[in-house]
Amino acid sequence: MWALRISFIIFIWMHCITDAQAAYDSTRQKNKNKLAVDTSRILTINRILIIGNKITRDFIIERELTLKTGDTVSTQALTLIIEKDKSKLLNTRLFNTVNIRPLDYGNGYADIFLEVSERWYTFPVPIIELADRNFNEWWQNYNHDLRRLNYGLKLYQYNFRGRNETMLLTAKFGFTNVFKLSYRMPYLDKKRKQGLILDLNYDERKNLAFQTIGNILEFARADNNLRTTRSASLTYTYRNSFYHFHGFNVEYTKNTVSDSLVILNPEYLGNAALREQQFTTLGYQYIYENRDFVSYPLKGSYLSAALRYQGALKNDDIHRSDMNVTYARYLALGNNYYLSNYSSVYLSVQDELPYANYSALGYNRQFVRGYEVYLIEGPQFAFNKTTFKKQIFSRVFNLGGRLEQFQEVPLTIYAKTYADFGYVWNYPGYANGRLLTDKLINGVGFGLDFVSSHDATMRLEYSFNGEGEQGFFFHLKKEF
Repeated sequence: MWALRISFIIFIWMHCITDAQAAYDSTRQKNKNKLAVDTSRILTINRILIIGNKITRDFIIERELTLKTGDTVSTQALTLIIEKDKSKLLNTRLFNTVNIRPLDYGNGYADIFLEVSERWYTFPVPIIELADRNFNEWWQNYNHDLRRLNYGLKLYQYNFRGRNETMLLTAKFGFTNVFKLSYRMPYLDKKRKQGLILDLNYDERKNLAFQTIGNILEFARADNNLRTTRSASLTYTYRNSFYHFHGFNVEYTKNTVSDSLVILNPEYLGNAALREQQFTTLGYQYIYENRDFVSYPLKGSYLSAALRYQGALKNDDIHRSDMNVTYARYLALGNNYYLSNYSSVYLSVQDELPYANYSALGYNRQFVRGYEVYLIEGPQFAFNKTTFKKQIFSRVFNLGGRLEQFQEVPLTIYAKTYADFGYVWNYPGYANGRLLTDKLINGVGFGLDFVSSHDATMRLEYSFNGEGEQGFFFHLKKEF
């Protein structure tokens, strides 16, 4: 409980800190061209010179810059602006390095000199992955069965047409067969505020989780497809300022299941007579993104609020309204010490749901550390994560070679300790979820994070949970 109290105190403290950068961004929106007024010297921006972008269009880079030609700014404010613009450009994930420096002519005018080193944008990535939620679930719950691997190919085309568009083609086989096309166009209009995302998905499974016992997923295996899912979605995006994003989504989903699956769990689709399920989803998401490096943030804050309504059409088979709000805060404490905190709340209101549509704590990054092997189902949950860490190693390795995007490989290592807690409310009458629902769960531990280029992160953690269990946990993604 001591760890829980410490985590709660840190949570309250961090959420009471004023976000100075948010205030700065708001001030800029009001003042526009008059960006700063202080006692230092005032400069007028004469030109913005960009080099190094062989593929990326200039307007994609200029979209992230606070200053435009003709703007006035104080020399004192200019340093802060350059640092923030550098972070914004790196967070586009288009560049390995970004250097920005002013050229002051001494006559009240200055040029902005901006140099970028572009990433490699085409990645045919072989797929060899676990079908399970994480490494520890596969290793502990399913006896590290190699038959539970997926294989195939993902083809990423980043920065398509030099406009920061992304195309992803996925062909996956093995434990799960998946075919997916995703296309993201962030800028449709001249003001570069509106965009579209298209997703098409076909998913068939001969191995499928058909029920949960003791918060552990139970799988069935068959020669024929147990479930086939088809879905299509279209998302309209609107970015009205540097840090604020809006997304409006419509999605159609259709599930088809086999007789053998319904025999195993007659409530899988809610009724033993049902073999199909379809529903239309309407959604909205707001994101405030103001972190120094999205791939592994150390400073800044993040807020996401998502609303969703499933069952928008009269003939849809499920009807549910839900909301998920997350907030993260990152603090640099000095001397390479860092503190981060992440909170998330999920609330849903629905008619009686079939097993296939249960929401749960345990997917993606939404889990309490120490409980990775468990899936905790419930219509509402809340949890908090706190991490304290120190950078213990940082070096850039020069590998040489002809491809400049891979000549230098950075490696940074952080030692850390953490404390998490959460609570999941059980579905009414759902006996299989009662082991870990309707009570406080908590976990503490320590570990190492390894961070490299192209958003590569590896986490080694040793955790203790509130059930008296402990163990080693391995992850290939950032914490939050």
